[in-house]
Amino acid sequence: MKQINDTILDSLTKQAKESPRKRAHYNLHPTLDDPIQRLCIAIEPGTYFRPNRHADPATSEVFLLLRGSAVLLFFDESGRVMEKITLSSGGPISAVDIPAAAWHAMASLESGTVFFEVKQGPYNPPKGNNVAEWAPAEGQPGTQEFIEWYRNSKEGDLPPKIK
Repeated sequence: MKQINDTILDSLTKQAKESPRKRAHYNLHPTLDDPIQRLCIAIEPGTYFRPNRHADPATSEVFLLLRGSAVLLFFDESGRVMEKITLSSGGPISAVDIPAAAWHAMASLESGTVFFEVKQGPYNPPKGNNVAEWAPAEGQPGTQEFIEWYRNSKEGDLPPKIK
């Protein structure tokens, strides 16, 4: 039986801080083929999530903040911010159910942020029409501008233009 406890969360945060990607995973599901993916993800400020959706196949996912705070953004097809939610382990919003096919991305607002994610498996990294063409891929120029935009944008804002 796997548990989520302070020792695990502390270790996960340490791994995220030391990771070039500024995040680390702790899977509760036994394999990537598991029909229900359950995991903790530690995210540090500076980690980049390319906007994505789960349209093909259509799956929803749940994020529950265990520690820290993060901003979760929802976009239209062009990248316009449709909704921006601050999630915090202390509330007032600590969890969200992300509908299938909804464009979204997240940014850590403080060190030590960890969230619990549940979604339908098997694990398939977003690709093709499930990643935003209007945003840079991880590791490409422009990711830092997007991280700052996630943190500072307002509903109705369009994404930054990448050179």
